[in-house]
Amino acid sequence: MSKAPAKKTSLWQRLKDTVDPDRALMAATGSLIEAVAVKRALDIDQEKWAPGKPLKLLFAGYVGTRNTGADVRVEEMIRQIRRCAGDDNLELTIMSVDENLSAGYFRTVRQVELPTLFPRFLASECPRHHGVIACEGSMFKSKFASALSTMMAGSLGFAAAEDKLSVGYGAEAGAMTPALSDFVAKHCAKSLVLCRNEPSRKVLGDLGVRTTGGTDTAWTFEPAPLSRGAQLLRDAGWDGQTKILALCPINPFWWPVKPDLVKSLAHALGGQYNDEHYSSIYFHANSEKIDKKYDTYIQAFADATNAFMQERKVFPILVGMEQLDRRACEALRPRLDAHAPLFISDEHNMYDMVSVLRNCAFMVSSRFHAIVTSMPGRVASAGVTMDERIRNLMNDRGHPDLFLEVDEADLGDKILHILRRLWREQDQIADDIGRMIPGQLALMGQMGIDFMDELCRINPEFPRPALPRTWQAHLPPLPPAVQDLMERFA
Repeated sequence: MSKAPAKKTSLWQRLKDTVDPDRALMAATGSLIEAVAVKRALDIDQEKWAPGKPLKLLFAGYVGTRNTGADVRVEEMIRQIRRCAGDDNLELTIMSVDENLSAGYFRTVRQVELPTLFPRFLASECPRHHGVIACEGSMFKSKFASALSTMMAGSLGFAAAEDKLSVGYGAEAGAMTPALSDFVAKHCAKSLVLCRNEPSRKVLGDLGVRTTGGTDTAWTFEPAPLSRGAQLLRDAGWDGQTKILALCPINPFWWPVKPDLVKSLAHALGGQYNDEHYSSIYFHANSEKIDKKYDTYIQAFADATNAFMQERKVFPILVGMEQLDRRACEALRPRLDAHAPLFISDEHNMYDMVSVLRNCAFMVSSRFHAIVTSMPGRVASAGVTMDERIRNLMNDRGHPDLFLEVDEADLGDKILHILRRLWREQDQIADDIGRMIPGQLALMGQMGIDFMDELCRINPEFPRPALPRTWQAHLPPLPPAVQDLMERFA
């Protein structure tokens, strides 16, 4: 009996099967970190801080993509660090994926463009500073893109290799590939990570990374006045009276983004894979199964909202906190039985976006920072989550029954049940939210103290401002809405 001929495999497919681009990126970054460590040991061309010089700090994160949450939390991080360390003592730089998209943000902070293939850039840029602050919330996880975590962990690794300040600020850690876990354990062992919840501390602690507690930094953000958001809503058809329901859908199933050399070549030569192309050599996950799950998720939002609008009069809006969310909003919009204007971050800056959110009465969101930035406005919110962030937030808020998973059975019915509860218990939920925020501000203030302790451990002669050692003294100036919450609920 003759054997069937072996199936031939193309050269590109063999290359794809044998070369893991994420591992290659980690290997390249790790090799450059080790080279910097050798130069540090030999005291070759090292930028050193000395008394009388400004402390040069480099922020490594995900700004420049019109991700409202990322931009807001970094804005507040910068304000807090300026408050704690003294603005006159600092010279700040931030990496931006696209400087055109972060133009006008982070005033007086120098912006440098982060290239897609970043190892050599990090090896050149990080040693020019006296410390690195990694500032993306989803700092250590493979859910979205191992490459992003490699960039942030690598940035911390370059600073740690020179015995400089190496701090992850307001970070979250989750499931990582074995390769990424090994990379973080090796190159962040001398870093300090201020985590925004205990599960993240456990993940990093198991890898031998030093941690302290903390929170997100978006709580102290001051958006445009409420009147600005109200005017934008009126321009979009709101009557100024009807309660507003914000829906914040995403595509939760096309993550993680991964580098793919085969798809990249096909995209460049023939324009293939356009729908799943993220940028450069990076592509979203894609399959018929993913498409079906996504359609079910979007339809669940639509079915629940349409049923709720039969019971209650609301003005629905569709919010895209990141420009990528436009696709999800545009997929949901024609399935709704009422006009629902779009508010997407590719057209509105972070100040206007948050002002719009705080004019809302209710929110159902798959975006973590849509919920966080609306909370100082006491918007009654619930989550439909793809990862642990919204889950952790709702548990911390005392609302474990106000979040759902994106792939739950009967999702539409469950969202409708939650919408009814938001309407029925709006005032109670709003008060619960108000009571949570003072505690988050206390955690944020403690982060400022812990950061300064680490800064002065690394640089003992740094002229630490004479602030009282209280969390209140280590917060940036609070906007009126947050001050009011402190007076009411503290």
